[in-house]
Amino acid sequence: MRKHYDFSKAKRGAAVLTAPGKTRITIRLDDEIIDWFRARVEAAGQGSYQSLINAALREHMQHQREPLETILRRVIRQELRKVG
Repeated sequence: MRKHYDFSKAKRGAAVLTAPGKTRITIRLDDEIIDWFRARVEAAGQGSYQSLINAALREHMQHQREPLETILRRVIRQELRKVG
């Protein structure tokens, strides 16, 4: 260990910078929700449970904005593919 350290070029803030377009927050989720997402990532063999939660929230947002007609058309197409 050194006797003196030079902090003249040091910056305050988080040690790890967040990517542009991302915000670091603290959120409390139920244990079973975290366990479910972690299990999905583990089963896939890769990824991040946080990214999976983000994707689930994004999908929910998109469906909330989607008109009912669009949702019905998508569901009917999916069902027709299964039958045909």
